[in-house]
Amino acid sequence: MTSLAAQKLFIGGKRVDPAGGNYFPTINPATEQTLADVAEGGAEDVDRAVTAARQAFEGPWARTSAADRGKILWKAADLLEAKIDEVAMLETLDSGKPIGECKAVDLRECINVLRYYAGFATKITGETLPASGASFVYTLREPVGVVGAITPWNFPLLLSIWKIAPALAAGNAVVHKPATWTPLSALRFAELCQEAGLPDGVLNVVTGPGSIAGHALATHRGVDKISFTGETGTGKTIMRSAAETLKRVSLELGGKSPNIVFADADLEAAARGAINGIFYNKGEVCCAGSRLFVEESAHDALLEKVQARMKKITVGDPLDPKTRMGPLVSKTQLEKVSGFVEQGKKEGAVLLAGGDRPNLPKGYYLNPTLFDRATNRMTIGREEIFGPVLATMTFKDVDDAIVQGNDTPYGLAAAVWTKDVKKAHRVARALKAGTVWVNTYNLFDATAPFGGYKESGFGRELGKEAIELYTQVKTVWVDLS
Repeated sequence: MTSLAAQKLFIGGKRVDPAGGNYFPTINPATEQTLADVAEGGAEDVDRAVTAARQAFEGPWARTSAADRGKILWKAADLLEAKIDEVAMLETLDSGKPIGECKAVDLRECINVLRYYAGFATKITGETLPASGASFVYTLREPVGVVGAITPWNFPLLLSIWKIAPALAAGNAVVHKPATWTPLSALRFAELCQEAGLPDGVLNVVTGPGSIAGHALATHRGVDKISFTGETGTGKTIMRSAAETLKRVSLELGGKSPNIVFADADLEAAARGAINGIFYNKGEVCCAGSRLFVEESAHDALLEKVQARMKKITVGDPLDPKTRMGPLVSKTQLEKVSGFVEQGKKEGAVLLAGGDRPNLPKGYYLNPTLFDRATNRMTIGREEIFGPVLATMTFKDVDDAIVQGNDTPYGLAAAVWTKDVKKAHRVARALKAGTVWVNTYNLFDATAPFGGYKESGFGRELGKEAIELYTQVKTVWVDLS
């Protein structure tokens, strides 16, 4: 594919040049060629976007009824569905995701989330309260104002819509800073929202480096709330920056999720779940099941099944419908993940498969990688790799599985595989994670809240819980005496 046209910022309902006049390339990770030159937004551009958002929030958007907000979101879902081939192509070219996953999973879920919150727009209500005395007391649930949404590159549009849809349903205006490596789908989606009837300035997109555009958004006094998804260290920086103006903050951060397989599990299903848990989306998943814990007596049998399935994973061109694993998102990410592989070997983990690159002429590819005899003390058992690298460990019994599974600073997700329903519920309760899957992995739904414990962040996206992130409660007292 030839290069796309230069991608300007989206502010106040239209594409505009960055104040500084600078552009940066976004790279196709499968070909290592430039896809497009993208506007490098800075503090002045963030200020323009926040001003546009504030004017829209206090102007036409404030006068838009909840029912009409819902209609606009539903129309945006319809337009995205009509353009699904185009947007899926942008996602694949920009991120390296297999085209089939983009269309059938990511974008379908984008549409589902938009429609879910379109229906929620008219369900955001206050309450009447039985206060003592001669007073009529009620609450109003109101939008927080201007929301700064900072999103990652691993699910570029989906994780953006997780924030944008509930924020707009609740009546907020949004300034979106997408990841530098994958900005294209966010810009296209903003255009679709405008076409759906969103007033000028309600959704703005400022592309550019997080250290400049993201920092400007987090520190801007005109921003009422920051919603961030990304790496834990960056989340801590954003929280410190937002503290200066006492912004509301919600963070969905990293993970090192335990995938726990008991000997009484359906090992064929568990092997399939282990593959899905770590190699889906090239392992570039915050809740990836990157630590596989296996009960000692089932270790050999399970790993035999896992390795057999790994051999069937097709690594290659993400535009080929047969491809199961595309390239990592960038050269930087490939080098980072490769460094973890080397560290795993140095620290004594046993490399059973992968760790090398496939024989392809171009692209940031890495073969699916399996380590055995890892521990929670090793780097590959402790740090988030964000790549197709699985570290296998063993445990003795239920208590040992719980202790080892929780031995991490993270707490985003976990999984338990067993046929014993009592054991499943006991372990699910004991694991310190925001999501626990039982006899499955990587299931999501617009109705089901998602977020982390510990250093995996706070706040819940999706479900009715997400509405709480983008609203605030006002209490009204009326004297009736």
